[in-house]
Amino acid sequence: MSKKAFAGIFGTSPKIAVVSIVLVANALIWYFYYFSFLLDVINETGFSSSETLTVWGINFLGIALSALLSFTVIHRIKTRTNFLLYWMFAGAIFSLIPLAINITQFYIITMFSVLGGVYFGLGMPICFGYFASVTEATNRARLSGITFLFVFSGFFFLSVLGITGIALNSIILAVWKLGGLAALLVLKPKEEQIYQSGDASYSSILRNRSFFLYFIPWLMFSAVNSLAVPIISDFFTETFIDYTLISIVENVLSAIFAVVFGFFGDFVGRKRLTVAGFALLGVGYASLGLFSGSTLGCWFYVIVDGIAWGAFYTIFLMTLWGDLAQEKGSEKYYALGSLPYLFSNFMRISMGSTIGGFVAESAIFSFASLFLFLAVLPLVYAPETLPEKTMKERELKNYIEKAQKAATKVQKTEVEDTSSEKASPEIESESEDFKEILKEAEKYY
Repeated sequence: MSKKAFAGIFGTSPKIAVVSIVLVANALIWYFYYFSFLLDVINETGFSSSETLTVWGINFLGIALSALLSFTVIHRIKTRTNFLLYWMFAGAIFSLIPLAINITQFYIITMFSVLGGVYFGLGMPICFGYFASVTEATNRARLSGITFLFVFSGFFFLSVLGITGIALNSIILAVWKLGGLAALLVLKPKEEQIYQSGDASYSSILRNRSFFLYFIPWLMFSAVNSLAVPIISDFFTETFIDYTLISIVENVLSAIFAVVFGFFGDFVGRKRLTVAGFALLGVGYASLGLFSGSTLGCWFYVIVDGIAWGAFYTIFLMTLWGDLAQEKGSEKYYALGSLPYLFSNFMRISMGSTIGGFVAESAIFSFASLFLFLAVLPLVYAPETLPEKTMKERELKNYIEKAQKAATKVQKTEVEDTSSEKASPEIESESEDFKEILKEAEKYY
């Protein structure tokens, strides 16, 4: 494929696309595998519930605080690429810690957990910030979707290897980081200028109307998801459906539709996709409440949940906050935008084993469905983050193509009826259609 053809499909050069995908995918896959590794160690060691809560609490707190402070670091360093290269090398060194010390002891694994959280939280917003700086609103969603396809594929590949043992998993984490570092050293990513003047504070970002109208539904969904997922796991077990199979199916659907929604997001806008995602999830939860115990209702939920998460991964985790930053320093936007997702994961781990004991299944499903439909209301007033000029240019192009087809059809019909002195009704109809299309196209001039 030529560079011109590649740019026509993906909206950017091959080098920029590969660098941005490698950088973000390497970081996310490392974190998901580290998270899974830490979860296995905690479960196998047999810590008490309070000790487990402490380990995870300090991990998520480390991620959140370091993410919020990440812009301070990059603001002083003033270059993302050098920081990210050192950050990836530091990640490889950190991954080898379990080879030197016994992390099965409570205080050691607590320290390992907080260091891992601080490390990931410090670098991830800067990874997203670099991604936002090398992409544009016109191609950001499709590259986000493709990135998540690689994230799911990479994590699935590492997971199916079935590697056990602390030492081997530690080596896998280190090798993965070094592989990403080597790829970036070969590709030599170009540094983009960091926005320095007029930097917005966190409070001003939260008061920003556009940010607020997208952030609140994302937060509402994260809260509902943290409450509902543990109950859904038990619910599927009761209906004799393997939850592991459910997770695989949902992840496959999410990976596929992340790409699909990525391309749609760059053509029809982000707002429509987020509204559709919330509506789908609301219907999915309603199906679990209305058809309790039904296998068909369960699988319907699985399908719509996987499809909706494809939109959420693409829009809420990577695309939206870069759009709202409007080419300014986007690290703060990404740091704030990631907090609901982190909150959801922490609540699911900390409350997952207890919430099902005092909340009825039908009640939580009905509550979740209602809550998600309410979450759509702020989105009704939210502005579209894809530039209006881009959408109008694409609509104009569509109308021009229709006009060309209509003109060709009218000309062909006229040639066939040259022997008639009066235009046939069919010609007149086609001509009227042609005029209507031209009127629509004139709106964009």
